[in-house]
Amino acid sequence: MAKASIIDGKAVAAQLRERIAGAVEKLKAEHGLVPGLAVVLVGEDPASAVYVRNKGKQTLAAGMASFEHRLSADTSQADLLALIGRLNSDETVHGILVQLPLPDHIDEMAVLEAIDPAKDVDGFHPVNAGRLMTGENGLFPCTPVGCVILAKETLGDLSGAHAVIVGRSNIVGKPLAQLLLRENCTVTICHSRTRDLPAVTRQADLLIAAVGRPEMVRGDWVKPGACVIDVGINRLPGEDGGKGRLVGDVDFGEAVEVAGSITPVPGGVGPMTIACLLRNTVQAACAIHGLEMPEV
Repeated sequence: MAKASIIDGKAVAAQLRERIAGAVEKLKAEHGLVPGLAVVLVGEDPASAVYVRNKGKQTLAAGMASFEHRLSADTSQADLLALIGRLNSDETVHGILVQLPLPDHIDEMAVLEAIDPAKDVDGFHPVNAGRLMTGENGLFPCTPVGCVILAKETLGDLSGAHAVIVGRSNIVGKPLAQLLLRENCTVTICHSRTRDLPAVTRQADLLIAAVGRPEMVRGDWVKPGACVIDVGINRLPGEDGGKGRLVGDVDFGEAVEVAGSITPVPGGVGPMTIACLLRNTVQAACAIHGLEMPEV
């Protein structure tokens, strides 16, 4: 059997960003509207700092306005909530993203609930989670949306496919299940209490790993010919205390021999997350101004 084809998330994300830039140009030309994204980073987490920098660059590259707010790790919850209040009422800001994780002394849910649902481009506010659950339109989490785009790009119509998700987080697993139900998949969610997990994953036409454990999903967990999307990004320990290589939640070397198609780590789901964040920002700007969203 031939090795799996590699799903190029970088290329798909680049195409999506190009369409987003076109939509932004149209909004500027026809309505004088510049979508604006505000990103808030509390503390000095190195990985978060890299994400925020990349988000800022790509926001500007798409022709949008980028607002960065970097706060010290000892910022009080009250001060953070006050900043969110100001951003909620700032007419130049259409999307607000508070980079997670937050320092321990800050209540993450209180912060997420303080964001205006109309500007909640992460899709984590209970209002948007409820809209996703009930089949309404809203702003939905970027990584799950990116996974669905990659799956459709690879498999075409997902209707009737058995999708198995390993992981049940509020950030990926649960919203992804709802999005795949909208695509008429049959959806199974697995977790730490699932009995005979490999037997369940072997039933998947579409297998999505989002559990945060390096190389947990082995090659013999994969149904031959399945589409495998690996959301995980884990750094293995390096030699002599140095940085080790990045791996996903799937053992790529094993799975590539069995699957029909598979995302690499890095270069798979990661680039899609930021591209979908930009799309959500354009969607939010259009909704706030009562405009129809340009086709992206």
